[in-house]
Parts: sequence; structure tokens; C-alpha cells
Amino acid sequence: MGRFPFPIPFGWFQVAYPDDFGPGDVRPLRYFGRDLVLWRAPDGTPALQDAFCPHLGAHLGYGGHVNDDMLQCPFHGWRYDVEGRCVAIPYSEKLNRKATLTTYPLVERNGLTMAWFHPHGAPPSWEIPEVAELDDPAFSPYMRSNAVIKSCLQEMAENSVDPAHFQFVHGTDDVGVVESYEQDGPTATMLSAQKYVTPRGVIEGRIDVYTHGPGFAMTWFTGIIDALLVATSTPIEDDESQVRFNFTVRNPDGDETTTRLAEAFVSMIVQQLREDQPIWEHKAHLPRPALADTDGPIMKFRRWYAQFYAEPVSLDASSESEATRS
Repeated sequence: MGRFPFPIPFGWFQVAYPDDFGPGDVRPLRYFGRDLVLWRAPDGTPALQDAFCPHLGAHLGYGGHVNDDMLQCPFHGWRYDVEGRCVAIPYSEKLNRKATLTTYPLVERNGLTMAWFHPHGAPPSWEIPEVAELDDPAFSPYMRSNAVIKSCLQEMAENSVDPAHFQFVHGTDDVGVVESYEQDGPTATMLSAQKYVTPRGVIEGRIDVYTHGPGFAMTWFTGIIDALLVATSTPIEDDESQVRFNFTVRNPDGDETTTRLAEAFVSMIVQQLREDQPIWEHKAHLPRPALADTDGPIMKFRRWYAQFYAEPVSLDASSESEATRS
């Protein structure tokens, strides 16, 4: 199991950007503790599949290529469609119906290529919402940032309900005030007030987080600027994850001052991720944390997150201070 007592969760996870691979492109990937191949048919249809050819095990991401609308194995030329079915064996008139590739549901939405993963192959049980701001000309194109972190998704996501760490890890002057934390199935919403200290004085702002499953979250920052962070987290292994930050900022007039301010703000948030990284990569998961009475809703978050594991996960929620608040 590694450093953490959690398996890889199920849900929607970003595996690429649509502009990473065009028609006819083939890419090897490693996510979910599995070797994968990502490719795009000539008509633009994307496919994510297990990487090893069921014939004799060649990796389809290394030397495999798109032939018509099929992915062709570099070893013996067997061809597979976007559904994972073997549709051609060039030296045989018969097909082996057992030769199929596990294929993962994909959606290209919000400028992201998102794959549904479930260790038992269960179909999607919720959808990723459309981000309306991305079609609004008042908002900027994405400013992207990417990091690979030696930690599991749950440990990193727990930061979202831990405002106290901002003062000590990120050097903020004030601890944000969590106004509400609500959960509804695979979604969770945290609304919080934040004071920003600037050369012009203290600015009242907000940080509001809307989470959809373990791999997709939208965070609204208001106060200094209006910025939306579309953050995705994807498990590589059970103790290694890829985090992508995608920022869009309200700037309807293309104002240069707003642009510079946005760049500085994005740099600050990315720097905070870098400051979190050594904590995440060396901390231990404590099932029974000794919490302060003013800590965030840590155990409530953990109970919500447990639903994304296909096998039961032991959750010891016996923290006395948490129990007094739940």
C-alpha cells in the first residue's frame, strides 16, 4: 500500500489537454498505477486504453500508430478501435474476440481531457460540470501550471479544509474564516472569507471552493482580482500524483495592470503549492489526529472522501475535539 493506507480513488481525472495530441497522435501514459496509451482517431475521437496488446504484450504507446481509424500494434500489426475491440489481424481472416483493450470513458470539457477511472470498471456515476466562464470573452485563456508530487490525493486535498496552515506554511497575515462546508454526494462546497494585506491596506476577499469528486475542483478568488482556478489532481501511483492548475482571470478590457496583477497572483498561488509540497511528501497520515477546537472540518472531509474508494477504508473518527463540533 505504500506510505498511505488508501488505494487509488475512483472518479474523473485529467490525463491531458486536448491540444497535447492531434488526430493520428499516440502517447504513452502512466496513471492509476497502470500503463496506458492515449490516442486520437483521424475524426478527432480520443481514446484512453490499457497499453499492452492482449496478443503478446507489446506496449502500444511505443511504436504503435494510427492506421485509418484504428490503433495498430507495432509488434504484429493487430488493430484496435476506440472501443478497444480487435478489428483486424493482418495475417489472419479470423479475429480473436478475447483480444480487447480495457477502455476508459473520456470527455473533453473545459479545455481538459478527463478520464473516468474505477478499479472494477464501474461506469461514471457523476459528471464534470461545464465551466461557463471559459466561454466568456471577459475571462483570460488558461494560465497553466503543473507539478508531480510524491503524495496521495486525499492527503493533498485535506488542505482545502485546513485554513490554519496558511499562516505558518505560506506566511499569510490572517487565517481565513470558514463560513460553511457542505457536502452532497460527490460534491463538496467550502465558502470562506479571507483578508488580503496589500500596500494599499487590507482588502476583504473570498476563497470559495467547489469540488466534484477527488480529481476536479473550482476555486474562486475574489478581492484583489477575480480569478478562477480549475484544479485537477490525478493519481499516478497510490503515493504519487500529478496536480495541474488552470487559472482564468476576469479582465474584460485586456487591461495591462490587471494582467500584471493576475500574473503575480497566479505566481503566488503556484508558490504556495511548492511550499506545500515538502509537507505532503514527508508527512504521515494520522487516523486519530489531535485536533484543536478551531481546526477546520478535517474528519468531516475524511468521511466524505471515503466514498471514492472501491474497497472499504478504515476511518477512525474518534477525535474528541472533532466530535464536539460534528
